[in-house]
Amino acid sequence: MSSLSRKQQTQKRHRRLRRHLSGSAARPRLAVFRSNNHIYAQLIDDDAQSTLCAASTADKELRPNGPLGATCNASVAVGQLVAKRALAKGISQVVFDRGGNLYHGRVKALADAAREAGLQF
Repeated sequence: MSSLSRKQQTQKRHRRLRRHLSGSAARPRLAVFRSNNHIYAQLIDDDAQSTLCAASTADKELRPNGPLGATCNASVAVGQLVAKRALAKGISQVVFDRGGNLYHGRVKALADAAREAGLQF
């Protein structure tokens, strides 16, 4: 049995992933962070160390539709919103960074929604 907490295990997987993933201005990194209550996605240019755009379930633009919780439907809304904001800035190609989480459930729902909304990865 591992002595690391679940969060530490996720962080360890994320560090291992990040050895091979890097975002640039031409192809930023779509980083996903999943908490118990929310899901966050942001496009990051690692060369300039800046966030180009972001979206989350805590976003005011998604709030009028009712409270969004930690569900796959909420993740779909966040994926569509981050893709819309990226396309508005002229970004269509990204590198997907699942943040140490399994590509399953809420993370997969966000990725599929972003793809359907026009992002390529």
